[in-house]
Amino acid sequence: MCTTCGCGPGEVTIDGANAEHEHVHADGTRHRHAHDHEHGEHAHPHDHDHDHDHSHAPTHSHAPGLTPNRMVQIEQDILAKNNAYAHKNRQALAEHGIFALNLVSSPGSGKTTLLCKTITLLKGQAIAVIEGDQQTSQDAQRIRATGAPAIQINTGKGCHLDAHMVAHAMEQLTLPEDSLLMIENVGNLVCPAAFDLGEAHKVVILSVTEGEDKPIKYPDMFRAASLMLLNKVDLLPHLDYDVDAAIAYARRVNPHIRVLQVSATSGAGMDEWLTFLRDGLASARSAKQHTVDTLKARIAQLEAQLQRPAT
Repeated sequence: MCTTCGCGPGEVTIDGANAEHEHVHADGTRHRHAHDHEHGEHAHPHDHDHDHDHSHAPTHSHAPGLTPNRMVQIEQDILAKNNAYAHKNRQALAEHGIFALNLVSSPGSGKTTLLCKTITLLKGQAIAVIEGDQQTSQDAQRIRATGAPAIQINTGKGCHLDAHMVAHAMEQLTLPEDSLLMIENVGNLVCPAAFDLGEAHKVVILSVTEGEDKPIKYPDMFRAASLMLLNKVDLLPHLDYDVDAAIAYARRVNPHIRVLQVSATSGAGMDEWLTFLRDGLASARSAKQHTVDTLKARIAQLEAQLQRPAT
């Protein structure tokens, strides 16, 4: 259950296989369904638990049998569980030098087209994609047509991906060392802001065919993002769109957000976008190497201590 909008996940599937999901009922009862999944090269363990929490709250609350305090507690429980899975995802990615991005936007912003163009331009770089949609596998098929592996997550009635879904998808992908993982979230500027997937950055995509004021209408998302891609700028000559206002609104809610103006169609701004990706990949590789070097130094230190004669 998403406590922001009240949606439920329905039957979550990852490329046709049922995924574990949690139901939270109006009376506060929770239960989880666990399903078997195949495990890939860089799989990591996570819990498959069955939680049952029954509340008998007064019926005069905003949902039958659910008080505001109970609603807050459910939200805290869900986010805490999600954050634990996100931490495991982040650790697994860091160990292999994988740079992961969470791409978020409204429906129709051009995420998939931008992804396909990015994959084409980054020839020679290992890239994998996790696609999130409520239904269909059309976007994953478009990604696979570029030659990159893609896993489709269908969230049913759910309006966002969570870290546990991403963990299952990562198990099914073969993620090489030092690769790029792009997670295309469900089109929604509300709920994905609250759910950490283990990514290095959230990248919010705002199309010039949308309103300039989206950042102040949906501030949580733009506040959570490190980078805003102002997309489809090739259409600006045909639109009455105030680019400066859109950027100003974004920086009103997040003064530190970086903004790139891009177009997958014309190629505008794509060099800057690719530079951002290459810099992130280099940082991920460097962090992995630092961890390896630190571990080697510690092992050498311990070995030296063991070789010292007893006094």
